[in-house]
Amino acid sequence: MSVQSPIWNSLPVPGLVVDADDKILRINPAAETFLNASAKSMVGQPIWDKIMVDAPLEEAFQRAREHGTPLFVNDADLGTGNAPPVQCNLQIAPLADAPGEMLFLISSRELAGRMTRSHGVKSSAKSAIGMAEMLAHEIKNPLAGITGAAQLLSMNLSAEDLELTDLIVAESRRIVKLLEQVEQFGNLSLPQRKPVNIHDVLDRARRSALVSYGAHMEIVEEYDPSLPPAEGDADQLLQVVLNLLKNASEAAGEKGKIRIKTYYEHSFRMRRADGSGQPLPLQIEIIDDGPGLPQGLEGDVFDPFVSGRENGTGLGLALVSKIISDHGGLITVDSVPGRTVFKLSLPRASKETLKTYEESL
Repeated sequence: MSVQSPIWNSLPVPGLVVDADDKILRINPAAETFLNASAKSMVGQPIWDKIMVDAPLEEAFQRAREHGTPLFVNDADLGTGNAPPVQCNLQIAPLADAPGEMLFLISSRELAGRMTRSHGVKSSAKSAIGMAEMLAHEIKNPLAGITGAAQLLSMNLSAEDLELTDLIVAESRRIVKLLEQVEQFGNLSLPQRKPVNIHDVLDRARRSALVSYGAHMEIVEEYDPSLPPAEGDADQLLQVVLNLLKNASEAAGEKGKIRIKTYYEHSFRMRRADGSGQPLPLQIEIIDDGPGLPQGLEGDVFDPFVSGRENGTGLGLALVSKIISDHGGLITVDSVPGRTVFKLSLPRASKETLKTYEESL
């Protein structure tokens, strides 16, 4: 990902790029807010004059640059000189094809709380976009080398030692697969907004589930037949529903039940930071009778890499959250043992969208 791209500017976490002399080359809007300074006043300034960290960081930073490896600093007090220090996590990594340049990403629970309140929909998935696109290339290349080396070694090893090389190959491939899943965030295009019959989307997802991962489930429909068209991308919304049905079927286990419910709630609006309200009257609920989310997970379930299942990647719901956010909608979850409800709230198709769509037919 180019740090000049729209993704860089829309990252919800502060990001900076420094040159080989440790001077700031670029900062994104979130960093301007965090540092309480404009990009114009920051560019060209030494990074360590603008960011103070209560950890012996500079030597480790130089090693990371020399070796081309990422550096992670957790729970460090970070000060800017303009405000009291904030406990943050720092992610630092070399930029591909830009020798000497280093990327800084700053995150903290306090910052994440601000982002959630400002955007209405959890947007922490977006922070994974930038880090994935900037680091995936560097990570996947050495993994390919490790896999190849292990396969060459295996040609002259005993059966007992083959178990070790097979493990190396299997785990390397698993990591590559995980990286490819993360990269879906960056590859996902913005929704092509058209009128969408929500019930058509739900029926496609239900039929797909019943012939695959949900074959053991009972899926019950409770549809409001008067529901008007939504405004969105049918394929992306199908991806959302398929993911939620898959999660529900895995949670409920054998002989479980899933209910898919739709209804219209005229007064439902999402309040924005500026005080304005976005009407989101179309409601979709996917309800399972499984054991519920693990205690304490409900508030973080849409964050990347947070999973309530053993061996889960924690990427599916983060991607769902991103798609719904891109649609201007809202996703929430309410979970107790025996009943978990994922609720989607979406805008209805506007008169202009309906007219444009009809004229295109």
